[in-house]
Amino acid sequence: MRAVLLCELPEKINTVYTKETLQEIGTMTALDKQIYTKADVLAHKEAFADVEAVFSTWGMPSFSEEEISLCFPALKAVFYAAGSVQTFARPFLNCGVKIYSAWAANGVPVAEYTTAQIILANKGFFASARLMSAGNAAESRRTFAAYPGNYGEAVGIIGAGMIGKMVIGMLKNYRLCVKVFDPFLSEEAAAELGVQKCSLEALFADCLVVSNHLANNEQTKGMLCGRHFASMRPYATFLNTGRGAQVAEVELAAVLKQRPDLTAILDVTDPEPPEEGHPFYRLPNCILTPHIAGSSGEEVHRMAEYMAEECRCFCTGGICRYEVTHKMLETMA
Repeated sequence: MRAVLLCELPEKINTVYTKETLQEIGTMTALDKQIYTKADVLAHKEAFADVEAVFSTWGMPSFSEEEISLCFPALKAVFYAAGSVQTFARPFLNCGVKIYSAWAANGVPVAEYTTAQIILANKGFFASARLMSAGNAAESRRTFAAYPGNYGEAVGIIGAGMIGKMVIGMLKNYRLCVKVFDPFLSEEAAAELGVQKCSLEALFADCLVVSNHLANNEQTKGMLCGRHFASMRPYATFLNTGRGAQVAEVELAAVLKQRPDLTAILDVTDPEPPEEGHPFYRLPNCILTPHIAGSSGEEVHRMAEYMAEECRCFCTGGICRYEVTHKMLETMA
């Protein structure tokens, strides 16, 4: 089976795929280790006629169905060593090409990051540290005293997809009451996860920390709005590692200005970063990070390793764990 590396950002391939992982892939396929771009493919269509597998990561180009049929008539599978496949998957699926994504591998550090932020937020870390660092020790101590800690506290998870479920699993190490809003989560599944299903309104009103893990689609854009944030408990925290477009950000900023007791930790915004002059930059209770929750540093190697193992299963007739289907795209990030 001939395989190629395809990416508009060649340096990403070299970052994500270690030499060892490429060698492993090479034992299962006839891997061409040159990194190709879409322009390369379109300029030499005939050279890719026998390609059966594509390996990629961030920077995977999108192709139309016609382009796929012309350039990759023998293509069977795309192995994507990154997370969301929304920008390129549908035309390939429509052409009968299987898509495999390292969304589970990329979700591990997101879940770890989220769990860490939740535990710190319940301890009042962000608000008390801000005051202490400004030299206001007395107010910092008073603020810290307003936080209940992590024993028996209510935490809200918006979206029980793959990452949401990972966070729920990690939170089982703590004595917390986990509440979930997810229209697709059945009562039986909620019971298996050990969580309480509730409405979005109840989740915001009841939980000290609310963490967003909604799928990124048209239905979820602007879904989290001002009335939700205004209803949050005193000293509550909103955490977003999902997508910025799901938040009515102007409304969130207005509530944060009115409610200095609240904290927002935003690893994603729309756009990223926020435009110059955005009120987020002026709000002391808004913490912005540059989309760091996902795989970074050597964590990215996990994604390539997942795809190498997925390729092994594909080649040997084993059970592939990370195939993406049309149906999954409706709810995946």
